[in-house]
Amino acid sequence: MSLKIRLARAGAKKRPYYHIVIADSRSPRDGRFIEKVGAYNPMLPSDHAERVRLVNERITHWLSQGALPTDRVARFLGNAGLVEKPTYNEQPKKSAPKKRAQERAAAAAAAAAA
Repeated sequence: MSLKIRLARAGAKKRPYYHIVIADSRSPRDGRFIEKVGAYNPMLPSDHAERVRLVNERITHWLSQGALPTDRVARFLGNAGLVEKPTYNEQPKKSAPKKRAQERAAAAAAAAAA
């Protein structure tokens, strides 16, 4: 059985609240799970102590059993020091201005500096 540590949505419409659960990877997002190991409340400020709550000993137990965290949960666990912080690739360069727009911006900056 492939285990995942992932978020299961709870809460009302436009008021999200997530439980951090251990679930079989084949079960639906809000469906059957094995155990709740924490909670995430995105409505709280990012520096609030109750924004992310984790049961560290149970999470380490499930990690030792082979459970894999999803990207968002891996970030929470990395911030808590339970696993190594995940590395993220750079943002795509598609949205960067094209060559001519960069030249115009450089010329405008040079004219403003002079």
